Amino acid sequence: MTFRPKFITFDCHGTMILFDMAGAARDFYGEALGTEMIEVFIRDFSAYRLDEVLGAWKPYAEVVHNALERTCKRNGVAFDPEIAQKIYERVPTWGPHADVPAGLAKIAPHIPLVALTNSMNSQIPHNIAKLGAPIAHVFTAESAQAYKPQMRAFEYMFDELGCGPENVLHVSSSFRYDLMTAHDLGIKNKVWVNRGHEPANPFYGYTEIKDISGLPGVVGL
Repeated sequence: MTFRPKFITFDCHGTMILFDMAGAARDFYGEALGTEMIEVFIRDFSAYRLDEVLGAWKPYAEVVHNALERTCKRNGVAFDPEIAQKIYERVPTWGPHADVPAGLAKIAPHIPLVALTNSMNSQIPHNIAKLGAPIAHVFTAESAQAYKPQMRAFEYMFDELGCGPENVLHVSSSFRYDLMTAHDLGIKNKVWVNRGHEPANPFYGYTEIKDISGLPGVVGL
């Protein structure tokens, strides 16, 4: 029997939105570092951003600033705080992956769509507006005062929705930010969107799709 959830909850940046931190890093540092070193720089920048969100909540501009500063130090590059600010300001300009609008549009009339995002209240409306389908609820790290993968972010969402882990289908392209925590919280119904960010990890129990065009079929639409 196909599971029909009360809500479909989504990671936003990376899963629905083309979150191009890698492209931003290439634009500002690629010429100086060269082909091989920029890939190392991008990997480190990603790792430090994850590390920065594991502690007490702070504005996302500080997350980007601190992660970039640590990445520059590790790679022997001069840190410029103005570049960190410019990268942060790109976030609300990014739109959806090409597959997202049509996939969401098939589901939205039948099941409420929810975004659980590591974003600021002032930035996320610009991203959500580009998705091409109505999002019933948007919950940010700023409102929760916690970033994913912390459980408190998910718990805030459940409290606001008035539901539990058994009522949702959670969709993400990331194990480390979403699906591992979803597993630990007892969300049995999960979808991994394989966008190439991370390798498969079947231990966490999910349905794999290549992009959002495959999501309607998961819920029988």
